Amino acid sequence: MLTVKEMMTPEPITLSSKHTIYDAKCLMDSKRIRHIPIVSASYELEGIVTQRDILAAQSSSLEKSLGSDDPMLAPLSRFTKPSLFTVSPSASLKSAALFMQQHKIGCLPVIQHDQLVGIITDSDFIAIAINLLEIQEDAEPMEIEEAEEEMA
Repeated sequence: MLTVKEMMTPEPITLSSKHTIYDAKCLMDSKRIRHIPIVSASYELEGIVTQRDILAAQSSSLEKSLGSDDPMLAPLSRFTKPSLFTVSPSASLKSAALFMQQHKIGCLPVIQHDQLVGIITDSDFIAIAINLLEIQEDAEPMEIEEAEEEMA
């Protein structure tokens, strides 16, 4: 059984609740990521900010004048939540994928001993699917080549 630990991104990029939505946007843009866990000084998960949150704040900021009311300057503390969906590093990949699909979420922070140790995202599962498809293609090259010829 493959586990979350084997496919997660260890030590994910994080921000604190004191950072702003603008800080999160800049970090997402520079690192090409879509989810940033919000953690305390002791690396306990407090929340998560997503690309959707950034887009919502940006559309709100277009409607408001710049200044103290700019949603992009709001602290990430507004994204902290008392309970979040998380997963253990020892959980099966299948159960994590099913959970994400059932709850329509794009990532699961990986928690061990109350601390953030990783993150697994929908992009990780796409990479897994691509690898499995490549393995299948290597195992059955003749059938695929014949199917491609028939489609041409």
